[in-house]
Amino acid sequence: MVEEHLYQAMNELVTTTSTGFYRYLYNEILWEARMIGLVGPRGVGKSTMLLQRIKEQSGNGKYLYVTADNLFFSNHTLTQLADDFVKDGGTHLFIDEVHKYHEWSRELKNIYDSHPKLHTVFTGSSILDIMKGEADLSRRALMYNMQGLSFREYLGLNHGINVRTYDIEEILAGKAVLSDVEHPLPLMRDYLIKGYYPFSQEPGFRQLLQQMITLALDVDIPQYTDMRASTANKIKLMLSIIAGLAPYKPNMTNLAAEIGVSKNSIQDYLQYLNRAGLVALLRDSVGGLRLLGKMEKVYLDNPNLMYALTEGQPNVGNIRETFFFNQMRVKNQVTASATSDFRIKEYTFEVGGRGKGKRQIENVDNAFVVKDDIEFAHGNVIPLWMFGLNY
Repeated sequence: MVEEHLYQAMNELVTTTSTGFYRYLYNEILWEARMIGLVGPRGVGKSTMLLQRIKEQSGNGKYLYVTADNLFFSNHTLTQLADDFVKDGGTHLFIDEVHKYHEWSRELKNIYDSHPKLHTVFTGSSILDIMKGEADLSRRALMYNMQGLSFREYLGLNHGINVRTYDIEEILAGKAVLSDVEHPLPLMRDYLIKGYYPFSQEPGFRQLLQQMITLALDVDIPQYTDMRASTANKIKLMLSIIAGLAPYKPNMTNLAAEIGVSKNSIQDYLQYLNRAGLVALLRDSVGGLRLLGKMEKVYLDNPNLMYALTEGQPNVGNIRETFFFNQMRVKNQVTASATSDFRIKEYTFEVGGRGKGKRQIENVDNAFVVKDDIEFAHGNVIPLWMFGLNY
């Protein structure tokens, strides 16, 4: 029998969870799959999504939500909990922050194999690799990767401005509109500073964001890689260097010498930072598939991190590129352009400010200038803010 205090803890959380706003992934998830994994960087709203689902569906079957770092698991296992829950007639088990449980992959595999009628949903850090270790969950769990708020979502969550998504063709045709917003640029500037994370309206956001970065560096990456403290410190140093240079065209030899590691280690460190949601890697289009091309530039993951890691004084041109890459990569394969900044499908993009010219793209087919500080599209000139409505 499942201990009553677990249900009580869940009910308190569900009662205080708002269902006034749902993240972009909510309606894309196949909730009735037998096992679902939701991964993503810290602070993007994974836990809230689970609680919203329980609140919305609690009358349909028996639900239980637990966090993997609950003291209950100091003398109980996930498998034991699932066994007792099924015996109680439970149908949907939600396990939050599963990466904090030591043998999470093996026990999730056992749960899946032992209880064919149980639906299990788990969240974890984006640093997790479900194919690593003794239990390969790739054939069992339907995985979703969740990013932070788009500009569109920020408008809905923080300002009550509800806008539909626009695909890339609609944006390039100048059809993306904010009907209830006379001037989008002030809202856009606020988003760049503190709009990417759902907790941005909480007191002390800047401090909370710094703490989140520290936890990713001190806990998430070392826990996943089982690395020594000295190695973790080198990764911190590398992030600090990148923050001052991003968008950074990596010179592996120079970077390795600067932080005191072998050149071969740099690729691994960049991947750890990428998966932890701290940097984003822009590659060329060679290979045709995601992540197979040569690494062209390293960006900080999102503009909010740029303000946090550069003491509030990031380069405005770098902010613009980071915003475009961050917003468009969720629904599109974004690669480096040989002639300009970015390429998506057959389209080429040059990103800049109000005074940005067309010289770099004048002989390029399907090319667009993406300008900050303008409100309306004209011809092949598209406002930067419109690309924030893609997801």
